Amino acid sequence: MAETAAIGAQFRELPLETYLDKVKGGWAGQMIGVAYGAPTEFRACGRIYDEDIPKWTPESIRNALGQDDIYVELSFLEAIEEHGLDITWEQAGRAFAATKFPLWHANKQARENLLAGIMPPESGGTRHNPHWADIDFQIEADLFGLINPGLPRSSADICHVFGRIMNSGDGFYGGLFVAAMYTEAFFEPDVRKIVEFGLTQIPSYSVYARTIRDVIRWHDEKPDDWRATWKKIEEKWASRPSGRCSDKFPGFNIDASLNGAYIVMGLLYGGGDVAKTMEISTRCGQDSDCNPSNAAGILCTALGYSGIPAEFRGTIPQIANDRFAEVKYTWNTLIPACEKFARQNVTRAGGSVTMTRGREVLVIPSQRDSTSH
Repeated sequence: MAETAAIGAQFRELPLETYLDKVKGGWAGQMIGVAYGAPTEFRACGRIYDEDIPKWTPESIRNALGQDDIYVELSFLEAIEEHGLDITWEQAGRAFAATKFPLWHANKQARENLLAGIMPPESGGTRHNPHWADIDFQIEADLFGLINPGLPRSSADICHVFGRIMNSGDGFYGGLFVAAMYTEAFFEPDVRKIVEFGLTQIPSYSVYARTIRDVIRWHDEKPDDWRATWKKIEEKWASRPSGRCSDKFPGFNIDASLNGAYIVMGLLYGGGDVAKTMEISTRCGQDSDCNPSNAAGILCTALGYSGIPAEFRGTIPQIANDRFAEVKYTWNTLIPACEKFARQNVTRAGGSVTMTRGREVLVIPSQRDSTSH
């Protein structure tokens, strides 16, 4: 649990050392989750993955260095470092258009749109991007929560800049939801409350919100049977055509809301256990490396790096100076970059960074009212 203190009703304190432990936890969780699920990706489309998940070994974490789940959002961080937190749609779009790394689905179409002169938000809109409801921004929005501790409105503001490059509607709401859960995880240890808070930050009428509310309700009805909830989600929501943008895999569905349900199932049924959370999100199938990456990232932000079981985080120091594919960052340069922007976001929102009893503390203003869309 974060060592925090309320300052009246308007501000909360987060010691810098706690912020750093949690932002490290968030990145480590993403890396661990994507490496854990990678061997199963799209091997269970429209069904539960009941085969053996490859055993985690100390070498497993290295797989995360080459994953698009990580390097795409790190390209956003590069763009923010170049243009600042007031980066515009056009600046963000041109930065994304200049990338050379492999992309798929909404991201790929967005880059093609940008190169053709179609700028955000049209590049991610329904007219120009048939993949607008896909998972893309959902798997890339973690960054914005991690640099906005306790600041969901500030997180949403920058999500609007980057998320509309490739997505709109439920595809965009998935990113808002994920990022908002990260902002709350800096202060809230209870995963149920984190999920419920994330829901307050997206339109209640959306398919995405309705899907997540179903997961919560069905979890409450059968809290020890995630398979029963998976079946109900499959029957009610998997038939939607929005995420069926490939015939490469039978039963393939990359819809953001469906895969978002699998993130939340991992969090709720995982009960705060890292291994169980990742296993459930992975066994739900479909994009089964992205979903445990999001779920573990959120959970491990709440736990902090120091709270992640040593079997999963123990080898991160061995790759801490190795560069993530396609971008300039290593683990050892990524964390200071996030700290820099977290400091800026806190002060821009009306907070401060102060010295209290000999240590630096982020004094964070409340933004817990629902964001506007």
